[in-house]
Amino acid sequence: MSFFSDSPKPSEIDNWVCVLEGNTNLEVEMVKNYLSNLKIPSNILSKRDSAYSLNVGEMAMVYLYVPVDFEKQARKALAKLEEENSDFNSDLE
Repeated sequence: MSFFSDSPKPSEIDNWVCVLEGNTNLEVEMVKNYLSNLKIPSNILSKRDSAYSLNVGEMAMVYLYVPVDFEKQARKALAKLEEENSDFNSDLE
């Protein structure tokens, strides 16, 4: 039995879709700012446990969501970002 069995999973939020999963708030926040500069709205859902500094498993995941209407535009922008920056390592769905 998992304590987190009722926790939100990517793509389970009405009218929003997860376009990025990361392990740190910083990397997801940077992508959120990038999308914001392109006028693409987004929100971060952090499942990271702030009581413990864990970077392992589901307790460390940080998700970036965009409205369903902006999904194509966001995925195209993230693909371009990854193509232009070889250091950028995204976990696109």
